[in-house]
Amino acid sequence: MMMTAILSSSRHISQPLPFIMKNIATLIIITLFISGFCYGQDSYIYSKPKDLGDGWKTNDLKSQNVDTTLIYKLFSQLNDRENKIHSVLLVKDGQIIIEEYLNGQVSDQKHDLRSTTKSIRSILLGIAIDKGFIDNVNDPISKYFKNPIPKKNLDQRKEKITIKHLLTMSSGLDCNDWDKKSKGQEDKVYKKKDWLQYTLNLPMVNEPGAVSNYCSMGAVLLAEIISQASGMTIDKFAEQHLFNPLGISNVSWGHTSSKKIIPSGKRLYMTSRDIAKIGQLILNKGKWNEKQIVSKKWIEESTTPKTKITGIDYGYLWWNIPFKANGEIFVSKTALGNGGQYIMVFPELDMVTVFTGGAYNSQEDKLPFSIMTDILLPTFTAKE
Repeated sequence: MMMTAILSSSRHISQPLPFIMKNIATLIIITLFISGFCYGQDSYIYSKPKDLGDGWKTNDLKSQNVDTTLIYKLFSQLNDRENKIHSVLLVKDGQIIIEEYLNGQVSDQKHDLRSTTKSIRSILLGIAIDKGFIDNVNDPISKYFKNPIPKKNLDQRKEKITIKHLLTMSSGLDCNDWDKKSKGQEDKVYKKKDWLQYTLNLPMVNEPGAVSNYCSMGAVLLAEIISQASGMTIDKFAEQHLFNPLGISNVSWGHTSSKKIIPSGKRLYMTSRDIAKIGQLILNKGKWNEKQIVSKKWIEESTTPKTKITGIDYGYLWWNIPFKANGEIFVSKTALGNGGQYIMVFPELDMVTVFTGGAYNSQEDKLPFSIMTDILLPTFTAKE
């Protein structure tokens, strides 16, 4: 058995697994675990996750009746060799059974979620619809977006852009984070004074709904729509309608930009245990501890594929990523962010995995995919 880290320097880091799967022949495969695991497994001592009174139940790994050899070898290697993973959590059957922090990270430390925030914005939009602030995803964004309005590159097609188009990254605007020539590429927008106005002023390059291109600014527009429709800043809306019901209080919003950022443009910072609650909410179809926080209908609709980006199924800001283990395919409802931030939800297995990391702008942030493929999924799907 061998685990590999998938590294490549040929593309922009914000491209996730779709790039890897689509361009597998061009990748350099760097061996992280050498054959036979020469470092052994004695350097890792497993501890049952602690009960912290935060709404989580925990259990011992032994309760799963699985062969834990690969898991012990995984964490021995992660402890003994240089890597940029900050945390690994695994929830099985509603209980945290693996909770490990690495490279100086601790359990109560908040982590920058980067683009994983997009998937949480999708949940917030569902709540806004459930509560009547927004009527329908097929509504034009102009129905809720009163200020600003487009002032440049006026085009009748802009009037056709709906909330659904933003959710599926198919607005038709010249906004593609993976194309440095795109006027709406995120790094270019970050330099502008008014992100909202600049984005709305972008020229149209496609009919709305025709093509999906990864566009961070579309998710920012969504957050602002929620804010204007509800009369609350996105952080206050999230606090009242999502985080408080989940028992999440150690959370903040921020950005790496030195400029003053509007609330809708900020990213989430959360602890790994709280990030896992988001995954469990998806797994439980909108419920947390038997309380319906967002409708089952929305969870099913938002995580069901609606389009493809770089050949991989994409819902409403949630990826559907296939993994192969023990001869079977398991599809993960996935949120992901630059640096190695992942929420992976496996409904078939009643399992959620969370990774955080510091591999920013490096293909090392794809290491969790190898951990899932080579270690965790084979362990928890092994047939007796």
